[in-house]
Amino acid sequence: MFGLDSTVLMFIALAGLSAGAVTYAFLFKSIENEKKADRRLQTVKSAETDRSVVRAARDRANEAQKRRKSIQDSLKELDEKQKTQDRNTRKPPLRIQIRQAGLQVPVERFYVYSGVCGVVLTLLAFIVGAPLLLLPGVLIAGSIGVPRWFVSFKRARRVKAFLNEFPNALDIIVRAVKSGLPLNDGIRLIASEAPEPVKSEFRRIVEAQQLGLSIPEAAMRMGETMPCPEANFFGIVIQIQSQAGGNLSEALGNLSKVLRDRKKMKAKVQALSMEAKASAAIIGALPFIVALLVYLSSPGFIMPLFTTSTGHMILGVSGIWMSIGIFVMRKMINFEV
Repeated sequence: MFGLDSTVLMFIALAGLSAGAVTYAFLFKSIENEKKADRRLQTVKSAETDRSVVRAARDRANEAQKRRKSIQDSLKELDEKQKTQDRNTRKPPLRIQIRQAGLQVPVERFYVYSGVCGVVLTLLAFIVGAPLLLLPGVLIAGSIGVPRWFVSFKRARRVKAFLNEFPNALDIIVRAVKSGLPLNDGIRLIASEAPEPVKSEFRRIVEAQQLGLSIPEAAMRMGETMPCPEANFFGIVIQIQSQAGGNLSEALGNLSKVLRDRKKMKAKVQALSMEAKASAAIIGALPFIVALLVYLSSPGFIMPLFTTSTGHMILGVSGIWMSIGIFVMRKMINFEV
């Protein structure tokens, strides 16, 4: 009985194993296919993630390249404008020189004033007793030289006053921007409260805004009426910040620091060159001092220079050589910072 039960159990076990083996044989391919499908799905998901990462990296690279190209285009455009402004700054027309000097005089009236100045100086020279040969030269100098020298003098003095106050104006704009005010309000504050000529220059920006220009465009036009690199720096900073973004208060603060450093450097260069300037002034004034001393001590010895044609020729040649020497010395001791 026990042997029969063992045989039956063995047959049952063998039958179960056979059924399991047959079932596994039939299901093996299906299980393998499911595993392959899972692996393919994981591969697809991983590839999709990698593609997303690559696409994001590519988008960031394209965005950075577009931003870089935009900045390069802006800098190139600003460089072209800067070259044009530099040409106008070095050799501006008379109309622009009069505006840069802060004079509210039309060009036609300036020519009238120049003619009157030349006639008045010629009459004064004639009354004093100058030789007739010198009167045409006095007329030309009085009509062309003196008025243009006056415009250049006023222009240089106005630029100097602007540079003395411009860094303070920038600091006020920086504090206004840091406190939350827009750039417009900071510019309007300078246009109403700052000393001249900074007040007039920023008022032109406000007026240009009222006519429809943007702040960067109006700031870039400051160099037309204020012929100095510092005014162009301000326009360039505003233009780049408007197109490329960034911290405006930090950019203007750095510009203010640069302007103050330039001012210190100019003062240092001027102090170092004062000895050469004093020597040039002494050398340039020495012939006139010697001529005056000789005239006071021995008038008859020096008067032939003023009473004879040979003396006039000697004085003319000496004046030309003196002018050349003074011009060379001036070029040697003037430094641009």
